[in-house]
Amino acid sequence: MTDDTDETAAEAFRQATTGANTELPYAGIKTFIKSDRAEIDAVSDADAAVIGAPYDGTVSNRPGARYGPHAIRVASSWLAYLSGYKGGLTNMYTGEQVDYSALSLADCGDVPVFPTNASKTADSIEAHVATIAAQTFPVFLGGDHHCTYPAFRGVATGTDVDSVGLVQIDAHTDTTAKSDLFGEEYHGSVTHHIANSEFSDYEHVSQVGIRGYEAPDFFDFADDVGLNLFTMADVHERGIRRVIDDAIDAAAAETDAVYVTFDIDSVDPTVAPGTGTPEPGGLSAHQALTAMQRLGGTDAVQAIDMMEVAPKYDPTGNTQHLASYLLAAFLERRL
Repeated sequence: MTDDTDETAAEAFRQATTGANTELPYAGIKTFIKSDRAEIDAVSDADAAVIGAPYDGTVSNRPGARYGPHAIRVASSWLAYLSGYKGGLTNMYTGEQVDYSALSLADCGDVPVFPTNASKTADSIEAHVATIAAQTFPVFLGGDHHCTYPAFRGVATGTDVDSVGLVQIDAHTDTTAKSDLFGEEYHGSVTHHIANSEFSDYEHVSQVGIRGYEAPDFFDFADDVGLNLFTMADVHERGIRRVIDDAIDAAAAETDAVYVTFDIDSVDPTVAPGTGTPEPGGLSAHQALTAMQRLGGTDAVQAIDMMEVAPKYDPTGNTQHLASYLLAAFLERRL
């Protein structure tokens, strides 16, 4: 360059060549829906900010969710490519117009994680999510499900609210107080910790899609503590729309905000096999997308996460592809 007004060779090429500014889904730096990379303390102008936790140190079955945040970001590139290539999109499922390039979305990368130290990793998650929540809407990518507890705390402290409800879409209840093998800090205890925190209780926890097996007295426990339980049998009998609406109402009643956590194992493993603890008989892709669309249209929801995507168990890539679509469906309605 000879002065400030001269174009570089790269700039001249891009200006002169049709298609040079269309980035293919498998090219470029991987952020969620190819959003701008941002520093965590500079996202107040964004409508939402994404952050990941590549950590799976508290799983009780198959590891691999540490690779979830990266895989979800890679899969989401397809949506950015389509939107940019076509100049916006029509969502044929909802009939709505969508232009992902117009979304004010920032990606803050990943929190520092400490592979052999769950407590220090939890402190890191809470601090980073709180920093985002103080500025804008957090979108949290896991990681194993224990990571949701510090993220939940981060939303509560970052927004300076007194009470937060939880909508948990999951195959498992995660209400174990302590495991003889894994202790108190593992992915099967996340809901127990949230419900017993200073920010919530079981009466403001709604669980959707629960199936598989629990302790013999679990239904008695749920009744005693006031847990709002919606099993897959309820979803089949009543329909996902009515179940989600009731789940939102219960979590939002007399709380200042609602946190949504979506464990990908809530979806049937024939659709989303890439997860650590698959359970047969789960949500269909249609039911999961419908749930996210309804949650996205709910003002009470102040944060969302996507957990337990373990891509190595799905050589097709369908699990992370669905996870990215689920978050996009939520954000379409939200933003």
